[in-house]
Amino acid sequence: MITQLAFDYPSEQIGNSVIVQADCLEWLTRIPENSIHAVVTDPPYGVKEYDFEQIVKRGNGSGGIWRIPPSFDGHQRSPLPRFTALTQKERVILKCFFAEWAKFVVRVLRPGGHVFIASNAFLSQLVFGALVEGGLEFRGELIRLVRTLRGGDRPKNAEHEFPDVSSMPRGCYEPWGIFRKPIPSGMKLSDCLRKFQTGGLRRTADGNPFNDVIFSERTPQQERNIANHPSIKPQSFLRQVVYACLPLSEGIIVDTFMGSGSTLAAAEAMGICCIGVERYPEYYEMSRTAIPKLAALKIQTDLKTSSETNALKTPSENMEHHQLSLW
Repeated sequence: MITQLAFDYPSEQIGNSVIVQADCLEWLTRIPENSIHAVVTDPPYGVKEYDFEQIVKRGNGSGGIWRIPPSFDGHQRSPLPRFTALTQKERVILKCFFAEWAKFVVRVLRPGGHVFIASNAFLSQLVFGALVEGGLEFRGELIRLVRTLRGGDRPKNAEHEFPDVSSMPRGCYEPWGIFRKPIPSGMKLSDCLRKFQTGGLRRTADGNPFNDVIFSERTPQQERNIANHPSIKPQSFLRQVVYACLPLSEGIIVDTFMGSGSTLAAAEAMGICCIGVERYPEYYEMSRTAIPKLAALKIQTDLKTSSETNALKTPSENMEHHQLSLW
């Protein structure tokens, strides 16, 4: 059945999953109602940073909306989108886009189906509000604790004049919105699980609840070498998310902004069916080879919660663990 959802778009089956080259909104209009169990995705915010002009600027190092982080310790940092470069008009467009996207997602999700969507501290308030406006139910945030290079910059073109000023805090976390298609009125969670296989989140392998904070890492160079995508998330993080979003470990996950296919790779590694939709030919082609390689990596994922382990540590040991995780 999953291959039928590729319709007449360029597509390819990879293991249990399918990749589709298409505009996600157009593709979503063709999907039957109540047919998808969950969505896990990392959108291209503003959608502006993936305009052809901006991609060219990122490629030749001139920046544009992309900030080229400084090199230090002998390491070349990957470009990061400068979200503060969005104008008020572009922010309105962004809000309208995600409100519309949410309406399409609500139609195809089964009642109780969850949406995990990556964001950032600067835009999450705007985007999350738009998703609620589009009909999704806000269920909280998943905090990916990770030391990034986003934020903390001195004033642009005035770095020497104001050396002790930062334009905004240095980012140490990435907020992921957790949303759900509302359960039908009068239906209990247990009823929703029986009828639609949705409504809740899967507990970890040791029976503990899925936590809304995950100590993460920057995407390892090994994974970046496989998929040279500017927004690729680590398999150690994504495998925990795809595991959690199907409460009965069955169903179909969709990534509407597939990029290099890291979400699908995580799903493949966990034995989960996933459909990835990507409009850019370059990233679609990248995903064809990247997904099998990323899925084959032996990754240490903390599917067993660390709460019991941390409970045995002293406060100073826990603080040291947190600091190491952030750095």
